[in-house]
Order: sequence, then C-alpha cells, then structure tokens
Amino acid sequence: MTDDNQQPHEYPIDGTLDLHHFAPKDTKDVLLEYIRVCLEKKIYKLRIVHGKGIGVKRDIVHAVLAEHTSVKEFYQESGTGGGWGATVVDLHRK
Repeated sequence: MTDDNQQPHEYPIDGTLDLHHFAPKDTKDVLLEYIRVCLEKKIYKLRIVHGKGIGVKRDIVHAVLAEHTSVKEFYQESGTGGGWGATVVDLHRK
C-alpha cells in the first residue's frame, strides 16, 4: 500500500483495517487487497473502520462487500465497538 507520495509502506494485517489512513478514491482497492491478504493468512473475521462522517467510505465499503464472493455476511458494529463507524465482516473459510 502507498501513501500520498507513492512511497510503499507496510500495513499490519491483523483483521482490522482503519480506512482513516486512506483517501476515499483508494478505498475500494485497499479493501479488496486487504480481503485478499486476510484470506491468504486465514483471517476470516474483519473489522473495517470507515468512520462516521457523511458516509462516503461506508457506502464504498458496503458496496464492495455486497458484491464480494468471499464475504459471508457483514454488519455495522454496535455499542462500544465504534457504533456505525465500523463494519464487521465474516468471510467464507476456504
């Protein structure tokens, strides 16, 4: 993954993706790559932090998840886990 200066840097693959670090235009590609790597690492429960804001990133995330064949289900996190600023994703085990 790269930053605004196109310098590659490592992003931890631990099941939680914080999209605050990425521009909205990069959200789809970042999410698709993160899902791919999580599947490789056998991580099947994800937490995608998109923020509350006006919902731009949330809408992109939900559109990608709705179409992704590896996604079993997804739902907005509730309670103290971030409320509607994060989405929990269950992936199909391969």
